[in-house]
Formats: sequence, C-alpha cells, structure tokens
Amino acid sequence: MSAQSETGIGLTMGDPAGIGPEIIAKSFAEDGFASGCRAVVIGDEAVMTRTVGELGLPLGLNVVSHPREAAFKKGYLDLVPVGALPGDLPVGRLDARCGRAAYGYVERAATLALEGSIAAVCTAPLNKEAMHLGGIRYAGHTEILAGLTATEDYAMMLVAPDLRVIHVSTHVSLGEAILRATEARERTVIRLAHETLRRIGVENPRVAVAGINPHAGENGLFGREEIEAIAPAIEAARGDGIDASGPWSADTVFGRARRGDFDIVVVQYHDQGHIPVKLLGFEKGVNVTVGLPFFRTSVDHGTAFDIAGEGVADPSSLLAALDLADRLAGSQKSPRRKEKEDPA
Repeated sequence: MSAQSETGIGLTMGDPAGIGPEIIAKSFAEDGFASGCRAVVIGDEAVMTRTVGELGLPLGLNVVSHPREAAFKKGYLDLVPVGALPGDLPVGRLDARCGRAAYGYVERAATLALEGSIAAVCTAPLNKEAMHLGGIRYAGHTEILAGLTATEDYAMMLVAPDLRVIHVSTHVSLGEAILRATEARERTVIRLAHETLRRIGVENPRVAVAGINPHAGENGLFGREEIEAIAPAIEAARGDGIDASGPWSADTVFGRARRGDFDIVVVQYHDQGHIPVKLLGFEKGVNVTVGLPFFRTSVDHGTAFDIAGEGVADPSSLLAALDLADRLAGSQKSPRRKEKEDPA
C-alpha cells in the first residue's frame, strides 16, 4: 500500500451473495494491510461475520456507526453497517434483497464522501440483474454515483499495470455508443483524461484517442465519425493546451501505449477498452470513476456467483483498487509531482 490518506477510504461490500465479502475479508487479513490502508467497510454485519468465520481468518469485526469511530487496528475490520440481512442468506444466487442492499451501501458511501467523512470510495462488485430485481434501475456503479452526486461530466477509466484507458461510453449498445461519440463528449473525456492524470502525478499527459471504425475510418472509407466528431474534438483539446493525438486505429494504439508512446487511451465504447485491459491485467485491473466530487475505484471484475462461498476468490484486484484509491485521495490535498512515482 502507498502512503495513507488522511481521512480513510469507504469500501462498499458489493452484492452480499457474491465474492465481495470474501475478497474484503482476505484483503483485511493481508500482512501489513492495517498499516498501509485506512479503510472502513460499508456493508452488512451478519454477512461479514459469517464470511470471516467460514474463511477461518484471524480477523475481528469492529462495528461503528460512523467512519470517525474506526480504529484502523491490525487484526480488525472496521464496519459501518447499513441495514440488516439474514445470517443464512444464500450465496451465489440472484436475490432482490442483495441488489437493494448493494445499492444502499453505495448510497451511504456517497453521502459520507460528500460530507467529507471519507476521502474516497472503493467498491466491491455488485450484480446489475440483482439490483434491477430489487427495483434499482441503474446500469452500474458509475451511473449510480453520477446520479447520487448530480454529476453530468464523468467517465470510466480502467487502470492496468501498463495500460490506462478512459471510455466515451460504457453500458450501452454498440449502436447507441456510436451515437454518443459526439464532438462535445469526445472533448469532455479528453479533458477528464488529462485532468485525472495530472492529479496522479503525470505532469504532461499524452492522450491518445482511438477511432471508432476500422482503421480509424480510413479517411471516411469506413465511416465518418472520426472526421465529423473525433478529429475536431482532438483539435479543440490541443487548442486548450492538452497533448491529444489521433484518431488512432484501435488495432495498434494499445500496443503503442504499452510501449510508452502514450499515457492514456480514450476509447469509444465498452469492449474497446475492457478487452485489452482485462487481457493484460485482469487480476490487478482497477476501475476508476472520474469527474465525481470524489474519486471512486473498484475491482475490474464481477460478483462471480459461480465461485462465491468456495473460498477461492482472488483479492488482488481489490488490493490494487484500494491502493489507487488511497493515492487518489491523497492527491486531492497534496498532488504527486513526479511522473515516475506513479506506477499505475
């Protein structure tokens, strides 16, 4: 873990029937975790108690009503309870109660972050179908947090050990993604990419913008989105002093970014960004929501109902997400200056 944030991180438990409780318990049991990360879990007491017991971890629960009461003590998991679920709740199954509960944890975390009681939010995975069964009609964490904070300009950024991408659109159909690739949205995401990298210590971010069509449209032969929306947005960003370039063909730009030519790639739709990041760093990939009044990071995987309750879930992505949340939270008060200090 990096240097501690001053206020602490709010870690939401995710869907109680998924692997969120397990990877949280395993993370808190990691050697050196207590001295390296000030995190308080926002979730369910019965579920976390059962999970710790089933895993046989030497970990106690410190239940508090507010993060200010957290002890951040080795061998203990500080927990702010939200609601109460039955202790015998089935795991690995869709459940409307779990969907509603997962939303409640995020709602509580957003409230705490807005009031300054936590410095950033880190989220374990929720299940969109379970949430919809519970009557919560959001596409995912990004959209929930944007709604709760009345944020209009936001984006999803994925961080792998040697690749960063930021999305123009995410949880929409491919047809809708093409419609959303407007000049205004492209300019917004380029700006968010630049501003976010500056905050984590990249002094002069090099922002590459991927095309949406094969070969970036091939001068209009395979589509005109690059000509009519993407290229004008890049030119406008450059006029604002941002080192933006493209549109680059998506089949080569990620290799160039890994090689060090670019610091981040603006991708046009969900799979264009998720596939390379998950291929290169699934175990340590981190999802970041940028543009909110606070930083939010998350694991880059789902609830994994197929292995929930088996004790085999890997906490690596959560540990990476907590580490990045810690650094981002610290950057809000004392920005890191040197690019070489930012391994993400």
